[in-house]
Amino acid sequence: KLCSLYENDCIFDKFEVVWGGPSNSILTGSYNNFFRIFDRTNNKRCVLRASRESAKPKTQLKHCKVGVGPKRRKDEISVEMLDFNHKILHAHWHPTDNVIAVAATNNLYLFTGK
Repeated sequence: KLCSLYENDCIFDKFEVVWGGPSNSILTGSYNNFFRIFDRTNNKRCVLRASRESAKPKTQLKHCKVGVGPKRRKDEISVEMLDFNHKILHAHWHPTDNVIAVAATNNLYLFTGK
């Protein structure tokens, strides 16, 4: 897999890491339009996906799971299925509100939390 990353110049990708405004969370982008949020206070993490379906009003984001081994669960996405051409390199978290913006290729997604 490392060879294919090198051939696609993905090895040179730089994903931004941003702090959550009102909380102790960290946000970073990833491949396949995934972005990850890590909560430092309770050691929780989640993987979410920015897509046109999730950009509709009042749509809740669904957690995504990436399976690494040969055996994976029904709800997991295989590593071989990840699209390295779709990536979130830029993200920003509002300093006081629970609002994030992620830039995926040529799309900008805004998400708000409760």
